[in-house]
Order: sequence, then C-alpha cells, then structure tokens
Amino acid sequence: MSSASDPLAALGSLPGVAESVDSVRKAVDRVYGHRVMRRRSGEITSEAALRGARGSAALSGADWALEEVRRRTDFGAEDEARTVGAALRLTAEAGQLLSIWRQSPLRVLARLHLVACGSAGPGGAGEGVGDVVGRPRLAGEQVDEPLVSLPLPSAEEVAGRLDGLSRLIIAGGSAPALITAAVVHGELLALRPFASYNGLVARAAERIVLINSGLDPKAICPAEVGHAEQGAEAYLKAFEGYVSGTAEGMAAWIAHCGRSIELGVRESTAVCEALQRGAA
Repeated sequence: MSSASDPLAALGSLPGVAESVDSVRKAVDRVYGHRVMRRRSGEITSEAALRGARGSAALSGADWALEEVRRRTDFGAEDEARTVGAALRLTAEAGQLLSIWRQSPLRVLARLHLVACGSAGPGGAGEGVGDVVGRPRLAGEQVDEPLVSLPLPSAEEVAGRLDGLSRLIIAGGSAPALITAAVVHGELLALRPFASYNGLVARAAERIVLINSGLDPKAICPAEVGHAEQGAEAYLKAFEGYVSGTAEGMAAWIAHCGRSIELGVRESTAVCEALQRGAA
C-alpha cells in the first residue's frame, strides 16, 4: 500500500518518529524476554491492567493511589469513584473486543462508551441513558470532558471523521502500531464523540490497537501508566500538537505516546522484578 493510500504509514517519515517506533519496539521486546514472563505472564497482565486503569482515571481527574484502586469494590458513590470504576471496566472489556476491532471499530467504540457509563448513565444519575450512551453525540448535545477544553468539532464533523478513522482501521496498512495507536487516541480525544468519558474511551482504544497489532499481545505495556506519569500538562501539550495537524505537532504527539508505552514497560518490568524477588 502506497503512502498516498496509507496516510498513517506516511507519518513514519516525520522527524523522530522512526526513532520512537524503534525505541518502543526494543523496550517491549526486553520486557517480553524477562524470565518471569515465561511462567507468570498472567499475573503481569492482570497487574498491568490495574495500573493502566489507575493511570487513565488519574488523567480524567480521579488520581487515586494504586492500593486504593486495588482495595475498593464500590465505584458508584461519587464522581471520582465512578471514573475509576469506568476505567477498570474499560480495561477489562478491551481484551474482549479485539476480534471485532478490525471489522467494526465504530461498534467497538460504542461498546466502550456503554461499558464506561455502566448502569448509572454518563452523569451517574441514570436519566436519559438510552438517549446518549453508546452513540456519537448529536448537534447541540453537551460533552462532559474536564481535561480537554479545546473547541468541540461539530456533530457533522465528528461523524465524517469517525467514518474516515473507521475506514483506515478496516483497510489496515503498514504503519507501525505506535503510529496507529497514537492517531486513534488523538483523533478520539480531539473529536470527543460521546457525551462523557471520551478520554477513558480514547485511551482504551489505544490499548486495543497496541494489543491487536501484535506489539503487545499479552497487554503488559500499559501506555496509560506512562501518560499519567508524564502528567496532565505534558499530555495536553502533546495533544495540542496533534490537534494542530502540523508535522512537528504530530511527531511530538507520537513521540509522547511512544514514551508513555516505554514508561508502561518500565512499570511492568518492575513488577516482574518484584515477582522474581518474591516481593509481589
């Protein structure tokens, strides 16, 4: 497929992107080669899911300690708890949607939003749940996304760009997983297509791409950990680069996502080392 018909692959020629792709690949290979992964990979996957959910929730305003996330069982009492609960549900659901993603990404996104909302609805009150959950917003509908304050694209633009993104995913291509994941994440965050939980859904979709591409088939490299570790300010600055559409901005966003994956790898490597020492 040529770069003209595979625009994601063309992003690989932007300054620094090839280096980011290579660095991520090497980091992922190192953690997959850890001796603990040969016999306890399921434990690493479970811990990565928990830590990834915690990181994603932190970026959406619920910055809880890991042990609090691990301990809690009730996630419906107040806004932060609902956000953490939504992040945990999304991380668990992502692995169940891999076979559908390449055939019907819009169906997966709708499912992710439905799962994020749970039974309480987008605002936690349960009113009008059937009207706004699991579908892109319509003209005039409000969006609750506290982290991102950039102007919202119109509902018409959202529909067109979601369709374009879906077509790219279904068509496949030669772009490295990092590039595809970064674009899916950035595009969903830019569009904010749902009434709520757009950041959580965008990061869950990034997770799906990384797993489904074969880069991280066991889901042990939680990019959400890295996004949170770099902080909301750095996240938003890099995201603004994506929204700008410039070569420099796109390259900076892809590099930021790559660094986030590497930090997720570092987190899972630490878990491997702790298990090896018998400390976890």
